[in-house]
Amino acid sequence: MPALSRLVDLLHGWYPPGTADSWDAVGLVHGDLDAEVSKVMFAVDPTIEVAREAVEWGADLLVVHHPLFLKPVHGFAATTPKGRTLSTLVAGGCALLTAHTNADRAVGGVSEALALALGLTDLAPLVPGGSTPLDKLTVFVPVDFAQIVRDALSGAGAGRIGDYEHSSFSSEGKGRFRPLVGATPAIGTVGQPEVVAEERVEVVIDRGSRARAIAAMKAVHPYEEPAYDVIELADHGDTTTGTARIGTVSETTLRGFAETVVAALPVTAHGVRVAGDPDRVVQRVAVCGGAGDFLLAELLRTDADVYVTSDLRHHPAGEFLEQEGPALVDVAHWAAEWTWLPVVEARVRAALGDTVGTRVSTIVTDPWKFRL
Repeated sequence: MPALSRLVDLLHGWYPPGTADSWDAVGLVHGDLDAEVSKVMFAVDPTIEVAREAVEWGADLLVVHHPLFLKPVHGFAATTPKGRTLSTLVAGGCALLTAHTNADRAVGGVSEALALALGLTDLAPLVPGGSTPLDKLTVFVPVDFAQIVRDALSGAGAGRIGDYEHSSFSSEGKGRFRPLVGATPAIGTVGQPEVVAEERVEVVIDRGSRARAIAAMKAVHPYEEPAYDVIELADHGDTTTGTARIGTVSETTLRGFAETVVAALPVTAHGVRVAGDPDRVVQRVAVCGGAGDFLLAELLRTDADVYVTSDLRHHPAGEFLEQEGPALVDVAHWAAEWTWLPVVEARVRAALGDTVGTRVSTIVTDPWKFRL
């Protein structure tokens, strides 16, 4: 069984916490990184019902989209709703990890999952995001210890490039040094020049994990003063990540497309609300998982025929339609984001195989329960 640290590295590699909005609260909320994980459950909301389901199933890790603690707290007493949720998970030995706005804009993230669930092809970000800031870490290490150092760096998340991990480059050479009085050399003698066969090991790492990678390298490096350097890499122009998605569907009408949306999403009391001419031709579709009215102005500069999102408000929607922009399809916030859960579950299973059991919660945590 993998350690919790392995799951955290995977999820943070796919959905880097450094790409989350500054106001967001993402990452590991609770858990021992050395603990073994045999079962992982996925849900949109960390409600008490979801926490109980995870514990009753025997989950060691609950991965959620929405943060449990979006604002700072001084404690999590079980006398509060959020405290009851975390207390339940702690008592059941279940860790908690959040991937929120970092998962919204990522490849394989929430908006992409919604787009694919609705049948969109030729996807592109509606608003392209900047590349994840990257560093290149270079370290010089005796040949016999090179693999140990590479493994430690990989364990800290270094060497992840797209869908590949443990990526590195090595070249052999000779290291020269003379230990001074006060040194405790692992190789060589104080006062005597030394020549050592070394490898130059180079790895790429996201900038937010720089300190962790350096610490992992130093922990296993045989030298008391390892020689290394870090270079900040230029933005490599990644256009695959960003806010929302826009793509193409086979030509249909607004009514026909709305029926596709109804069939693709889990059933909720909210249902699917549509603003626009039912007979309007639809081929270009924009989507945003979660509340998406902050993108309405951006939509007017696209060729989208319809925009699918959640939590559209009366006045912004009405004013938008008066500008003859795309039609609007408003869906339940929970239902739109639920489409991501099977995607991240599949990624975990592909990465870890049968070493972990996985489960997607089907508890409907949308707050609206019935409609008259």
